[in-house]
Amino acid sequence: MNREQFSLFETSWPQLGEVALAALLTYFVIILIVRVNGSRTTSQLNSFDWIINVMIGSLAASGVMLEDVSILEALVAIVVLSGLQFILTWVTQRSHKAEKVVKQKPILLTHKGEFLEDAMSRTRISEDEIMTALRGNGMTSLEDANWVILETNGTLSVVPRQDDLTIEGAEAVRGIRMPDSLRTANQK
Repeated sequence: MNREQFSLFETSWPQLGEVALAALLTYFVIILIVRVNGSRTTSQLNSFDWIINVMIGSLAASGVMLEDVSILEALVAIVVLSGLQFILTWVTQRSHKAEKVVKQKPILLTHKGEFLEDAMSRTRISEDEIMTALRGNGMTSLEDANWVILETNGTLSVVPRQDDLTIEGAEAVRGIRMPDSLRTANQK
């Protein structure tokens, strides 16, 4: 490997100054965006929000480190993506149809102490992950939970066991995806 190919520490003071200035400017723009968009930008994210945040991080790094991407180009792209995320969130809050297109429904993974294998296979959630969620909620067995639900933000919610509680009687679990056999059984 010749010297021109290997430049691990080779740089100039002006280049370092440009990187520092670009990083500082990007930092303040992202702080401003988080303030404008609110805590949703950094809270538990659904898959769409997560993808946008990863893209913003990549754009920020590109603008700071890559010579082919100006800081202004990166910042414009970050502002546009943040604006689109804000608009889409606003629209999905006001339109049930838009929300259905963008967001997945929560999915029932267990029912009254039984794993729902089809749902677990479709979502690629293992028994071990469900048991971890149960332990995190102070439960020692699957029978301690009425339901375990995969939420739209990727977390597992655990509803403690109550023998007299049915799915149609529990307001918080309305609208989740569940097997037709449970829906039919609960409607009788």
